[in-house]
Amino acid sequence: MNKKSYSNVILVVDDSPESLSFVNDTLEEAGYDVLVALEGKQALTIARRIRPDMILMDAIMPHKDGFDTCRELRAIPELSSIPVIFMTGLTDSGSVVRGLEAGGVDYLTKPINPEELLARMTVHLSNARLTSSAYNALDSTGQHLFSVDTQGHILWATPQTLALFARAGASESWQKTELATALNDWLSPPSPRQRQSEQTLVLTVTSKNGPLTQEKRLTVAFIRHINGEEKLLKLSEANESSGEELLREKLELTKRESEVLTWISQGKTNWETAQILQMSPRTVNKHLEQIFKKLNVQNRTAAARIALSILERD
Repeated sequence: MNKKSYSNVILVVDDSPESLSFVNDTLEEAGYDVLVALEGKQALTIARRIRPDMILMDAIMPHKDGFDTCRELRAIPELSSIPVIFMTGLTDSGSVVRGLEAGGVDYLTKPINPEELLARMTVHLSNARLTSSAYNALDSTGQHLFSVDTQGHILWATPQTLALFARAGASESWQKTELATALNDWLSPPSPRQRQSEQTLVLTVTSKNGPLTQEKRLTVAFIRHINGEEKLLKLSEANESSGEELLREKLELTKRESEVLTWISQGKTNWETAQILQMSPRTVNKHLEQIFKKLNVQNRTAAARIALSILERD
């Protein structure tokens, strides 16, 4: 097997010394840095200390099995995006479903085929890097964005979102209880399209500052599904107009055109904009062509200048 150059750290969790040794040798030969754990609790400790890029998890282990370990991992915000591939001798469809429901991205049955393992790892590591790049792009934009799981618990948030929660007096406890309950109710069936695409959720945060009681109203808008378990939302102060809304109103753009122009005006490339808005770079180009026509400009720089003048003035 040819040695390749990787910079990824892989955590292998397995209580079988033979299996652990085999996978370890396969990964090291392929150029990966390998961490090992013999059971779930130890795996969580290592992951908190040295965040791995991927975890290969045995499903059946003593004390804490791989399914429970994966669920706990998904509940830790800073570790929740790590891709987990299950490795197990269980071949029944129920076990496969159980692994995926616990948060695994893939499922390999033992005995492990080295070529298949490395091929699947490459795919999932690439997907994880794209997701990370998109989140990093969002982090740098100054947008009040955050994502939640199916129960309404926050998985990720931009620094600006956390700062707005803090200014509103929305404590971490409030976010985990009242906010999560409100989001869960709002994002649940029977009418997800109406709840998510056509409405916003208005929240009232009540906090005490000494003898004074402060009330702050926040608005949550649904942006899109990231995957089956995660939804991207936007936070704002109630009655605050978003940049997209301002551009849509003043420049007579469509919703999608205003979204594209907002990100372009903030220095994002077509590729970055496509990743953020979950469309292809070609679609971004098509929207830009329509924007240029409507604004009577020739290039993205001129369009961005017009957008910035509106956003800064308002």
